[in-house]
Amino acid sequence: MLPVNQPTPRDPAPSRLRYRLHRWWLTPHVRWMARRGAPLLVLIASGLYLVSLPQVRDGAVRVAQDLRTHVAARPELQVHEMRLSGVPERLSGPVRAAMDLHLPVSTLDLKPLALKARIEGLDAVKSAEVRVDADGVLAVDVTVRVPKVVYREGDVLVLLDLEGTSVDRIAARKDAADLPLIAGEGASGAVAEALALMRIAAPIAHRIRGLVRVGARRWDLVLDRDQAIRLPAHGAAEALARVIALNAADDILERDITVWDMRDPRRPTLRLGPHAREELLRLRNPIVVEKT
Repeated sequence: MLPVNQPTPRDPAPSRLRYRLHRWWLTPHVRWMARRGAPLLVLIASGLYLVSLPQVRDGAVRVAQDLRTHVAARPELQVHEMRLSGVPERLSGPVRAAMDLHLPVSTLDLKPLALKARIEGLDAVKSAEVRVDADGVLAVDVTVRVPKVVYREGDVLVLLDLEGTSVDRIAARKDAADLPLIAGEGASGAVAEALALMRIAAPIAHRIRGLVRVGARRWDLVLDRDQAIRLPAHGAAEALARVIALNAADDILERDITVWDMRDPRRPTLRLGPHAREELLRLRNPIVVEKT
């Protein structure tokens, strides 16, 4: 038995709280957070605080701008020349004006996609490619739209390509006399069909004045001497080929007719001119000679 006044020996086993703290410290994510996460959070917080200071932020922006200006001014990054490819002489000026580019310029300041979009914004340009070649030359390759017809819209004459897209405007018909003339509602959306009809009508091409779209669904082939061939909405090519064949056999278009109506291919109709009508009436009403 221990003496009454002797102190109780300390129990070497840890307390429950110390045991739980020790086990918590042995957890991997807790040790990682204490050794790496906490210092990282301190660094991030310090950086955010520094960035929030106006003088620090403005200084960093000035340093970045000065560095970029210094790099952009390097001779090997300068573009001193521009080469246009596929651009006709009449489009050279508009293409350069659309680019609005002043040389020399650094490749860091060039925006090829923006230049491409500006060039393709021109009516006469179908597509464009802008790049900087290895020799430091800005190469611009342009594919232009090829005008196929002249489209009359009121008093305005517009050149259209095969897709019906506007290429350019002309002041007078003689400026594109080699191209066929089309007009009427919806004509610009049927350029390919109009050209196909013009090819079929090649034997009388010297007499064709143009094609008129009627009701955005069918064509009238207009000839000189105020003659017209009215074609159906469906099967226009076959109907026109029949007209050309019949005319080649009998020269019907050389006679006094104003309209050759093929809207119903089963029942072609001819409208006679004034002189032909008078002659027909004279033949139908013979002169009665009175006996004396």
